[in-house]
Amino acid sequence: MLLSIEADRPRSPSAAALAQAPDRDRRGGIWKYRGVEYREATANDAEAIAELHAESWRRHYRGAYLDSFLDGDVVADRMAEWTGRLSPPAPDRYTVVADLDGAVVGFAHTILDADPTWGAYLDNLHVRHDLKRHGIGARLMAETVRAVARRRPSTGLYLWVLEQNTAAQAFYGAQGGRCVQRELAGPFPGGGYAFSFRYAWPDLSKLAEHH
Repeated sequence: MLLSIEADRPRSPSAAALAQAPDRDRRGGIWKYRGVEYREATANDAEAIAELHAESWRRHYRGAYLDSFLDGDVVADRMAEWTGRLSPPAPDRYTVVADLDGAVVGFAHTILDADPTWGAYLDNLHVRHDLKRHGIGARLMAETVRAVARRRPSTGLYLWVLEQNTAAQAFYGAQGGRCVQRELAGPFPGGGYAFSFRYAWPDLSKLAEHH
């Protein structure tokens, strides 16, 4: 699946509070930074993740995914997917969520051992649109790197991003990713094709340097 990052949006009250919260703490498997808690997802998060996933697809994937699919019941499609992913989580999968004031505002999902050359596959990374550019995407990347390095210390990490999504490409480039491949991707859920780029981090220690 392709990844989504976008430019600045007007700040909501939650975003304003986030900008003023410099705290850092890690306890009981939860990492707290600037008011946001990062933790491994559970089955109880499926609905919130599905809603955020559907909203992000509708905002960012038009032109690649078919309008007929995006204008339909995408939430139900994503709910079925995330219920399956998290009930229970597979041992070769890792999903981390960003939780602000009790609400899921971002998530990342990674598949270990996805490719013998490139390593673990960062399948999804999405952040609520009004909280972009506050470091949540970078922290989700950092938590993903920690989990992959702990479970597969010698592997790399890669992802696919739509060619039309230049903001996401800039973000992953800033995280040290290298664009190593371009290909026509699809069919996507509901149909549709679009060119996409593979971004890769062959050495996780290099990615960790950015966090």
